[in-house]
Amino acid sequence: MRYCSQCVLPDTRPNLFIMEDGICNACHSWFVKKDDIDWKQREKQFDELVKLVKARSTRWDCVIPVSGGKDSTWQVVKALEYGLKPLCVTWRTPVRNIIGQKNLDNLIQLGVDHIDFSINPKVEKALTLKTFKKAGSLAISMHLALFAIPLQTAINYKIPLVLWGENSGMEYGGSKEDLLSFKMTHEWLKTYGVTQGTTAHDWIGNDLSLKDLSPYIWPTDEEMQNAGVTASFLGWYFPWDPHETYRVAKENGFIASTDKPKTGLYDFADIDDEFIIAIHHWLKWYKFGFTRLWDNLSLEIRMERITRDEAIDIIKKKGEEYPKEAIDKFCSWSGISVEKFKEIAEYFRNHDIWNFEQGKWKIKNFLLDKKERM
Repeated sequence: MRYCSQCVLPDTRPNLFIMEDGICNACHSWFVKKDDIDWKQREKQFDELVKLVKARSTRWDCVIPVSGGKDSTWQVVKALEYGLKPLCVTWRTPVRNIIGQKNLDNLIQLGVDHIDFSINPKVEKALTLKTFKKAGSLAISMHLALFAIPLQTAINYKIPLVLWGENSGMEYGGSKEDLLSFKMTHEWLKTYGVTQGTTAHDWIGNDLSLKDLSPYIWPTDEEMQNAGVTASFLGWYFPWDPHETYRVAKENGFIASTDKPKTGLYDFADIDDEFIIAIHHWLKWYKFGFTRLWDNLSLEIRMERITRDEAIDIIKKKGEEYPKEAIDKFCSWSGISVEKFKEIAEYFRNHDIWNFEQGKWKIKNFLLDKKERM
């Protein structure tokens, strides 16, 4: 494993690579955002997009995919500031918690129409278990749904714009082309949609039919074009910063966790779901040798709020962050035992980066000193 000399991310992270200067492509993207982008010009471009959309729309101006979290609250606030009439669409997680419902209710009260889309729980459970067993991921079904449902809604209602938040290809590592793109395409979804390159069609089998998987099907670029729908990132037009989106969301009624972060560094992110997100990010430890915490800390380093050494100290203190409570809840929901969960997770441990030494699993060439390994 090689680590970025600027942040703390390793080259095992999907779509991230270390360049010749020892700095990762995600950090280079940040340098471009900070030094080369004329954000006032980008804001003018968004104003032009709004005018174009309003001239074309007959009912709603845009679809905004929302969970009720800080980012989607910020998206709604920004859209309303520009006079857009949004239809907000939510993929309803099967394990939405109280704080998640409160924040979603608050978002709706900002003054928007809203669809809360629930998928057949038998299909959802079957697909989630299938992706966990075959791909080591609880979140493939989630990401298929949260992208598909808003796009399908826009096509069905002929709403000209789907307004997403940040472009993860720009924020967490992607190609140079992604720095030049404001559109979400089908190829973008396969690359950055966190489905391991799969689509709903890849999960069809004797247990799940095409009709069963209807809510998970991403429209093609041709279908989007024929319906006159564009999917765009707000992060293309405005600087994206988790602290700034939280500040705006908080000013507009959003509430953060009263306990501690469910996963990673922030107590104001990933808080509406009881187990999918926490386990999804913890499984990256087995597969790639890092967790959500490393992503969050790398953003903080780029924003110059902490140093790389301070980030490493936090990693040392936090450790592996084994999500026991989330795993217990998932096992209860899915009907598998904790022992079976561990067996499946262990199958996806990446032996290219892990060694079993003296009765313990250790990462080769780990970022921390040998004496301070987790």
